[in-house]
Order: sequence, then C-alpha cells, then structure tokens
Amino acid sequence: MSPPGPPTPVPTSAPLASCSAISLPIWVWGSLGVVLFLVTFGPFAVFYFAFYILCFVGGGFVVTLLFGKNNSEKYLEQCEHSFLPCTSVGIPKCVEEMKREARPIKIDRRLTGANIIDEPLQQVIQFSLRDYVQYWYYTLSDDESFLLEIRQALQYALVQFSARSKETDWQPYFTTRLVDDFGTHLRVFRKAQQRIAEKGDQMKDQAEELVDTFFEVEVEMEKEVCRDLVCTSPKDEEGFLRDLCEVLLYILLPPGDFQNKIMRYFVREILSRGILLPLINQLSDPDYINQYVIWMIRDSNCNYEAFMNIIKLSDNIGELEAVKDKASEELQYLRSLDTAGDDINMIKNQINSLLYVIKVCDSRIQRLQSGKEIDTVKLAANFGKLCTVPLDHILVDNVALQFFMDYMQQTGGQAHLFFWMTVEGYRVTAQQQLEVLQSKQKDGKHQTNQTKGLLRAAAFGVYEQYLSEKASPRVNIDDNLVAKLAETLNHEDPTPEIFDDIQRKVYELMLRDERFYPSFKQNVLYVRMLAELDMLKDPSFRGSDDGEGESFNGSPTSSINLSFDDLSNVPVDETIQIHAYISDTVYADYDPYAVAGVCNDHGKTYALYAITVHRRNANSEETWKTYRRYSDFHDFHMRITEQFENLANILKLPGKKTFNNMDREFLEKRKKDLNAYLQLLLNPEMIKASPALAHYVYDFLENKAYNKGKGDFARKVPPLIQKTYSDPDHCRVAAPIDDNVDDNIPLRVMLLLMDEVFDLKERNQWLRRNIKNLLQQLIRATYGDTINRKIVDHVDWMTSPEQVADAVKRFRDAFWPNGILAEAAPRRDKAIRMRTRVAGKTKLLEVMPNELKHILGAETTRKGILRVFEMFQHTQLNKRMVYVFLESFLETLFPQNKFHELFNKLHSRSKQMQRYKQRLHSTQAPS
Repeated sequence: MSPPGPPTPVPTSAPLASCSAISLPIWVWGSLGVVLFLVTFGPFAVFYFAFYILCFVGGGFVVTLLFGKNNSEKYLEQCEHSFLPCTSVGIPKCVEEMKREARPIKIDRRLTGANIIDEPLQQVIQFSLRDYVQYWYYTLSDDESFLLEIRQALQYALVQFSARSKETDWQPYFTTRLVDDFGTHLRVFRKAQQRIAEKGDQMKDQAEELVDTFFEVEVEMEKEVCRDLVCTSPKDEEGFLRDLCEVLLYILLPPGDFQNKIMRYFVREILSRGILLPLINQLSDPDYINQYVIWMIRDSNCNYEAFMNIIKLSDNIGELEAVKDKASEELQYLRSLDTAGDDINMIKNQINSLLYVIKVCDSRIQRLQSGKEIDTVKLAANFGKLCTVPLDHILVDNVALQFFMDYMQQTGGQAHLFFWMTVEGYRVTAQQQLEVLQSKQKDGKHQTNQTKGLLRAAAFGVYEQYLSEKASPRVNIDDNLVAKLAETLNHEDPTPEIFDDIQRKVYELMLRDERFYPSFKQNVLYVRMLAELDMLKDPSFRGSDDGEGESFNGSPTSSINLSFDDLSNVPVDETIQIHAYISDTVYADYDPYAVAGVCNDHGKTYALYAITVHRRNANSEETWKTYRRYSDFHDFHMRITEQFENLANILKLPGKKTFNNMDREFLEKRKKDLNAYLQLLLNPEMIKASPALAHYVYDFLENKAYNKGKGDFARKVPPLIQKTYSDPDHCRVAAPIDDNVDDNIPLRVMLLLMDEVFDLKERNQWLRRNIKNLLQQLIRATYGDTINRKIVDHVDWMTSPEQVADAVKRFRDAFWPNGILAEAAPRRDKAIRMRTRVAGKTKLLEVMPNELKHILGAETTRKGILRVFEMFQHTQLNKRMVYVFLESFLETLFPQNKFHELFNKLHSRSKQMQRYKQRLHSTQAPS
C-alpha cells in the first residue's frame, strides 16, 4: 500500500459559484418567475389568471352544494319514513281546504217577514259593514268569509229581535210607561230648580250646579239607581253601551256565535259606537231639539209681543247678546240702504223697533250682571197702587177664584165661599131637573114625587152642611133668615130660588167684611192673581176700591153643578148591622139582574160582580144580591173620598187595567181585592169614625141599579172642601193618577202631564178638578166614547210594517244620505244656537191656546212652558231621559231577562248613589 500523496490543487472559482447558488432566497425566485411570466404572456395575463382561479373555486362550490342538497333530501326522506310517527288526518285536510277556492256563503236575506222593512234594514247592515269594517279589513285580508259571518250574526240577532217585538204588547208602554217616565223626569227637574232657588246666590256655575242637583234628586226619588256617570262621563257612557250591547248579543245570538270573541267584539263595537252612541248624542243635543221644536210648529208665525216677552224674561246673557248682535247687524244694514218715498217710513219704523230691542237687551244684561233681579209680584205688592177686580168677577173667573179660595181658607171664611158656590150649583141643578120634569109631563110621564124628593134631599143637605146648628164650620148669618128657610123646607116644595136671600147676605158679608174681600185686595195672593190675569201692567178690570158698583150675579156664566147624592145627609140607624161579600164571577150574556160575569152592551164589554148582602137589625134580617161594575166601585170610591178626607189614606181601590182587563185570572184577582176593600169599608170602627158614611154604603149595596153620583152633569162638581194631596216630595209619577181619573187614556196622560208641567198638585183641588172636567169634555167632544179603541188602533198603526219601514228609512237616510256615510255636522256658532233658543221659546209661547191661560192663569202657563223648554237645554239631562226611555223599552221587550236588576248593577258605580247609601246608612245607624 502506497503512502498518501499530497492533495490535488482546485480552482478557486468553482467553490464560490456553488455557495452563491445555494444561498439565493425564495422571493428572488418568485420575482424571477413573475418577470419571466410577464415577459412571456404580457401584462394582462394576471387578470386572466385571477379570473380562471375564481371560476374554478365557484364551480367547485356549486357542484358541492347541489350534490349535498340531493343527498340531504334523500337522507331526510329515509329518516322520516324510518323514525317519525304518522301525521294526523286533520292537518292534510286543513291544507287541502286552504288550497281550495272559497265557496260563496248563502245568506237568507229575510229578517222581519215584511219585505218593506227587510230592504232598508239590509241596506243599513251593508252600509255599516262597509264603513266600519271593510275599509280596514281589506288591508289585512281578501278573505270575505269573516265579513259574511258578521253579517249573518247581525241578521240572526235582528230576526230574534223582530220575533220578540211581535210577541210584545206595546200599548201599555206607549200609553203608560213612556208618559210616567217623562213625568218623573220633569218632576225631578222641577224639584232640582226649587232646591237651587232655595240656595239663592251661593252658586258659581248655575248650569253645573243644576246638573248635580238634578242627579241628587234623582237618586232620592229612584232609591235604587242614579245615571249620573253615564250622562256626564263619556268614558263611562261608552262602557255602559258596550256592556249593554254584549248582554243583548248574549240574548239574541246563538251560543256558538257569541263564544266567538273576535266576531262578538266587532259586532258590539259596531252597535255601541257606530250606531247607538251617535244616535243618543244627536237626540240629546239641545240645539237639535230646539230646531226640531221650531220645525214641528213651523206653521205658527212668531208674534212680536211674544218675542219681546221672551227677551224681558230671559235670564241667559248669551241669548240676550246674540239677539242684540243680530239686531245691531240688521240696524247697520237698514241704515246703509238708499231709499226714498214710502219705503223710508217703513224703514224708520223698523229701525225704531230694532233700537228698542237693543235697548231692552242692554237693560236686561246690565240687570243680570249686577245681580239686581226684580220680582214683579213683590214689586207690585210693595208699590201699593193696583187695579181692582170686582168680587162678582172673581167669583165667576176660574183663575181668580182659586186665589180667593186660598185666601178665604187662610182667614177661616171658606164656609161662606163654599156655601155661595154650593147654592150656585144647587140652583142650576134644580132648574135643569125641573125643566126635564116639565118636558116629561108634557109627554105624559109622571115622576113628580121622585124629582121633588131629590130636590128636597139636596136642599136639606145644603142646610145641614152649612146652616144648621150641627154644621162645622157654620155660616154665620141672621138667625131669622135661617129659621125662615127651615120653615120653608119643612112645609113647602123647594124651588131653585129657595136660598137666594141667604146667598145674597153671604155675598154682602164677603164683600163688606174687612176680614174677607177688602183684606184680600191688600194680600200678596191678590197680586199673584193679577199676575196670572196679566193685569199688573195692562189691567182689564176697573172698579172702585170700596166695592161700589159691584152687583150680585144670581147665575154666573161658569156655574157649578152639584150632585144630589153628595148633598144628601140622611141619618142612619146605628143598630143596623150589614155584611157583604162578592160571591160570584160567572160568565154570561148581558143580563145584569140574572147572573154576574162578563157582559156586552152595545159592543162594549165589561165585568159584573155579584155582591151578597146580609142586613140585620133588632126586628128583622134579610139577604139579597146586587150587581156592580168596577166603574161603580170607582165612582163610589170617588164620592166617599171627596166627602170624607181621612178615607183617602185608608181605603185603596184596586187599580185599573186598560187592556186585557177581561182576562179570567185578572178578574179573579180583582174580585179578591174588591172583597178586601168591602170588608175594610164595612168595619164597624170605620163606620163609627165616620157615621155619615153609612148612608153612602147602604145606598151602594141596595138591590137596585146604581145611580152614579159622579156621572153625567154631576161629575162636574168640584169638592166643596179642599182635599189635601199626599204627594211625597220624592216619588215617581205613576199609579196614583189611576185612582182619580176615568178609565180614559188621553185624560190620564193629559192630566198627568199638566200636573207636572204646571205644578197643579201644589194648587188647590178645586182648580185641578175643574181642569179634569174640562179635559173630559174636550176629549169626549173630540173622540166620543171610543177613545181607548182609537188609542189601541193608533198604537197598532205606529207599530205596523209601513211605519216601522218608514222609521228605518229615515234612520238610513240620516246616517247615510245617498248611500254615503254622513260626516259629523260641525257645531253651529254659539250666537246662532242662542237665537234658535229664543225662537223656540217664542214659538212655544205663541202656540199655547188662550183657553189654557184662562184656566191656569197667564203666569202659571208661561212658567210651565218655559220650565219644559229649559229642561231640554241641558245635554246631560237629555241623555238621562233618552237612557230612561231605552231602559224601559228593553224591560218591556225582554220581560223575562231581569233587565231592571241589570241596569241597577250597571249604574251601581254612581258616586251620587254611593253618597246616598252612606247618608242612608248614617241616619239608620244607632246613636
């Protein structure tokens, strides 16, 4: 082996090149590659390269997505069939129903059974849905099934409402309930006014105070309910109407539809806020009522005198300012005219009239603003110089006589005045009976003894009541004249002139005695009488203060007739005992002295009651039957309660029933009530307390045809002694009227309204009796004896299809004139509304007949009419009346649904009611 030799020499350049190649960085190579790429493909190659990469990535993503979607669907389908339970049948059915096209719902368009009513009703339903539902519903959905279901529900409710209406007897509602409700409303308003007048000048806002006081009186009168929240709070009113509509829907809709809350709420809102609330607001608007009053009496022309009276009596500054502004405007117009000749005189007269109106308005405004209101009656009483009304005129004038009667009762001289009036009635009655007797004698009929017996009994009755030693109070007159009269009565047949000498002396006594007529002329009642006669400013009677020139009028024009039975006073044997009871109510044909029951005489049906009477005295005993109608009982009750004042509060005759009074159950009930009445009447203590009552009872129970003491001309007799009315301060207007008037609907309605409008119950009974007699004569002269039948026919006509259809059309045209929803009418300017009030009052006063003023007095008539007008000038009070009418309507329509209790609950949140209960509880709590 050879030894290693020396190393071979290497060139120096080779190792250096190898080291540099290995040490170049990556970015150098990248840069080199880019440069070579740009040199080879050009500068735009970069964009092409980026585009190709983007397309490659996007294509891969789309392919992946589609592939995954298909695989996922296949996998889910496999899972659904493998793991999930089967779907129910209802879901596919619902989906299928939703996919189908909506089929039209057929609706029966019949509502009431009368086409003339159904057609406008359908239009009202269509307009209501269009304007209250469709305008917003179509923005949510095009499906009309919901709208059709609402329409179907409304129609079903109307069908049920129509069926109930046909089954309801509306006659008592229109002839009794409405009148009573209106009379009660007027009574509450009148008492509220009286209470405010007692407070004097302590009030800040009289209108607001009147409303509060009105509802205070209402809760005191109604006891169980007060409607102040509904009438004064819009929020509570809307809530009340919603609750009421929901109750009506519960009654009228089928249960399934009522349980559908969405549809029920829609229908409820349509009825309450779309129909009822606007209607109630319109009916309660005083301006609307005033315009309606003017339209009702549009044929009456306004009288200048009536207009000026309204201006002078107005206590509303707004009215006076409105009239003054209008007069000033007219005055400027007339002064701007360029006229000549005859026209200028006419214009001057008009200018003077307008200036006078402005002057009166200014004077009245200043007086009201200063608070120096003048009472005309007090001013005249203090002034002293008044015109004189002769006594003979007072005695024949209805208005004047009532004030003189009140004064005579205050001074204890009523016996003299009643004696004079009774003799007047006796004279007229005796003359009539003698004329009838003479005519019968000419015809060959002889009833002399009977007629003379009646005249003698009547004359003795007058003597015993006013001139005998037992009379109380007794007329103080010359004893020689009284003795001479007694001798004449005992030995001669009475004549119509038998009392003339004593009557003349009584007249002279009333005329000359300082206690009576002379003092009456210095009394405030005399001034009030002049005010009622409209004689404070324009006297129509002139006379001397000492009474000279006054003459005795033996037969005044307004004589008073007297009943023989009322004047008879036959003594009764106290040993006689009498018992009676109603034994039979058998139905039979007309034969009043065969059997009792329901009879028909000349087409007039009535009931007869058989009364079995037992009479026993010391020597004998007898039994008989007598037959009496209810009207006989009523007439008898009127007679005895007028003659014996204390009986009015003890004896209560069963009430009348105008319609369906031949029903068997009703007659049996009336029989029991009349029996109870008889037993109380025949109670020995009752006879002992009023000995003279026995004669009337025996006469009523005699076995003979009953002669109505209050019938024919004798019914015109006023009570000779003032009868005190038990009219509590706080009670509803209702049944008491039935006990004092005939079974005559118009008479009852007119008397009730006149009582409340003119406050007749505060006046003496004589005036009220005369008014009743006048109304009776007026009604009988106008309608005859078939008035109730005509009332029934009129109510049937009012509820006939034609009239109902006409009312629906008026409602439709008022809310949708020409098929378009009426816009809310802008509230008229205050000045225009005030002038409308003045025009309404003027027309009401102008339309009042003068005959009414002659009976009641001008001042009473004017105050009564203005009181009614003022009552309608308060929106809250008008709403109360509308709601009362609505409540009574629903109570009549749904008698089985206890609406009365429902309304009490709905009104239970009343603050006035709560305060009243607290006061009542505090007064009843033990001390």
